[in-house]
This record gives sequence, C-alpha cells and structure tokens, in this order.
Amino acid sequence: MSGIFISLEGPDGSGKSTTAAKLVPQLQQLSQKEVILTREPGGSSISEQIRQVILNVDNTSMDSRTEALLYAAQRRQHLVDVILPALAANKIVISDRYVDSSVAYQGAGREIGMKQIWDLNLFATDNLLPQLTLYFDVPPKVGLQRINQARAQAVDRLEKETLVFHQRVADAYQQLVQQFPQRIVSIDAQQDPTQVKDECLRIIKQRFKLGE
Repeated sequence: MSGIFISLEGPDGSGKSTTAAKLVPQLQQLSQKEVILTREPGGSSISEQIRQVILNVDNTSMDSRTEALLYAAQRRQHLVDVILPALAANKIVISDRYVDSSVAYQGAGREIGMKQIWDLNLFATDNLLPQLTLYFDVPPKVGLQRINQARAQAVDRLEKETLVFHQRVADAYQQLVQQFPQRIVSIDAQQDPTQVKDECLRIIKQRFKLGE
C-alpha cells in the first residue's frame, strides 16, 4: 500500500462531513498526491445501493444483524471499488466513516457486541485499517440538537434512534480511542468549525510529514 488512508469518525451531528469538504482542498495544496474523499455507507455504485436499503426510514423491521451484515458488505465493495485502487495509485484517501462506525453503532448501539462486529469487519476488509483515524468528539445530545436545528426531520433510521442509543455509540467510540491510541486521535468537535478543520490539518501534516 503506497498511498495514505485516513478515516473520519464521530457521532451523528459531529460535523465531520462538513469539515471533510473544507479539509480536502487544503490538504491537496500540501501534497503532491491526489486526495480522494469518499464515504460510508456508500462510496461506489453497489455500496450506494446498499446504503439506500440500510438507511431507508421505511425499513423499520430490519433485523440488527442484517443491518450489520449489510454494512460489512457495502464496506467490502467500497474497499474493492474505491479505496484499494486509490491506495495502489499512491493517492490519499479520506473516508467519512469506516470500520469503527460499525463497531460503535451496530456493536454497541444495537448491542450485538463490539468484538463480534470488529471480527466481522476485519473479515470484510481483509484486516485493512486506516493509518490515521480522526475522531470528532461531541456529546450525543449536542450532536442531535445540531441535526434537529439543521433539518426539519431526521433523514435516516439511525438518526431517529433514541438518546440512549446514541450514548451507547459515543461510549463505544471512547473505548476505541483508548484501545487504539496510535491510530485514533480525538478532536474536540465543539470548537469553532474553522478550529476543528485547522486541527485536523495540523494532525495530518504532522503524522505524514506533508508540506515539508
């Protein structure tokens, strides 16, 4: 793997997607490598089709394990279609969500078990993890308030879950931060958005010696 693989993680309403859109152009100016921004669930044709099934608000009867398997399936396809080719071409890949999301949301949020979901996704990804994960740390209540203020209603099944569900997700993320301190760097996402973006850029520059 000759490229650079970075994932962005955080609870709903953490601001990571907005930050990513502002971060990528600045990151491109610092590096001679092409920067690719992608997302999960989705990121490629088949994975986007699976995304529509997973997040459809009408799929209220979806079993938790079915949901977890669908996430792992779209991740595998996304990896094969987008991430692996980009890394092989020496590009920088920024993925808005990856394995940690499933561990937090399905493993802890759905209470399937963090280890079970971790093992499932290591199988799906053939053990490929990002070199760096930026975790956007924000209390679940704050994140949900941001969503409610920005939109007339929640747009997918996960955003419509209870505060208790989202607290389990946030707690799981904190466990992952503690478990993988070399890979996951926590960022205070309650700061001004420009500060958050600048901190992300600083961490990436320092980790990969960009712009030197």
